[in-house]
Amino acid sequence: MTFASDISGFLINTVTSLYLIAVVLRGILQASRADFYNPISQVIVQITRPPLSVLQRVIPKGKRFDLSVFILAVLVQAIAISLLLLSAGYAPPNPLTLGIWSLIGVASLLVSSYLFAILAMIVVSWVAPDSRSPAVYLLYQITEPVMAPVRSIIPNIGPLDLSPIAIFIVIQLLQKSLFHMAISVGLPPGLIVGM
Repeated sequence: MTFASDISGFLINTVTSLYLIAVVLRGILQASRADFYNPISQVIVQITRPPLSVLQRVIPKGKRFDLSVFILAVLVQAIAISLLLLSAGYAPPNPLTLGIWSLIGVASLLVSSYLFAILAMIVVSWVAPDSRSPAVYLLYQITEPVMAPVRSIIPNIGPLDLSPIAIFIVIQLLQKSLFHMAISVGLPPGLIVGM
């Protein structure tokens, strides 16, 4: 690998990863019915609006699940994989393989996003439990739809909430499943955000 291809790969990976994270967060915000007037939500909406407005003309928008957001995430992942392979001197795979790799990548990033959001909520609950920050409120809105059903099954032990442990186990199982799925379809390491 040459210096130029290494630098171009780094830049491609950084830019596409940041945009892909914004698209996945947009989907999470919509699925969890988070406050879209939150300043952080507004930044994510503004960043993702241009391509989504094009896709939403063709794909009907749902209330809780917007298929156009999912399709945009898969497209961004496919473009990122193709550009990274081209910058390294390889040809992109056939469209079916590229689609499968992209689906695995988006699923992996989604699972990782929830892992980091729940970890962040745990840290905030220890450090600043009464914080009124827009970021903390948004984290709560994102994690609560996942935490509440588990919390109703697993009771607290005194002041300790054990539901994150159960969710971390499920997340680890999902991550391991996605990793082995990626290996089985020949996905090269380092091409996927969150994996």
